[in-house]
Amino acid sequence: MVAKNLLGKLLTRKFEGKTLIGRIVETEAYLGEDDPASHSFAGQTSRNQVLFGPPGRAYVYFIYGMHYCLNVSCQPAGQAGGVLFRALEPVSGLAEMARLRRLPPGASPRLLTSGPGKLCQALAITRAEHNGINLTNPDSDLHIADDGFRPTRIAATPRIGISKAARLPLRFLVAGSAFVSTTMRP
Repeated sequence: MVAKNLLGKLLTRKFEGKTLIGRIVETEAYLGEDDPASHSFAGQTSRNQVLFGPPGRAYVYFIYGMHYCLNVSCQPAGQAGGVLFRALEPVSGLAEMARLRRLPPGASPRLLTSGPGKLCQALAITRAEHNGINLTNPDSDLHIADDGFRPTRIAATPRIGISKAARLPLRFLVAGSAFVSTTMRP
């Protein structure tokens, strides 16, 4: 499953001459048109067309009128499915991430990217700039990289922050990570 396999990978953002990097420590899977919690549940629209493939594309949406959230499409063209990036462990560019989050330069790394909205703010990810870009292209200003790290323990829990199909165990996290989005850690 893509959501589980993304754990431990790096999300890399080139921004204003700086490189911001976070290790993916929490994801959530959304199963397309069969999943009532998925943005693709009602079928393809101009807003959600990225989720219908090809795989590896950024799907960015705006939530609660204040936060962007980043997903990656993960099904062949014509089929819907995606993975939400819920949290990162900051690796590089922490001072810039704090500035983008409007936090003091020495802010706790836990405050920088421990939630889907926070990580988009910390990496300056927006729908206008990133929706539809290829996250598998290392030349992109936003991409997924693999440095060979593999988590030793992965936990699966019910998804959080949703009301439909919330009990499905489709939230994956690096067990024991202090950087996941909520204190509900297994």
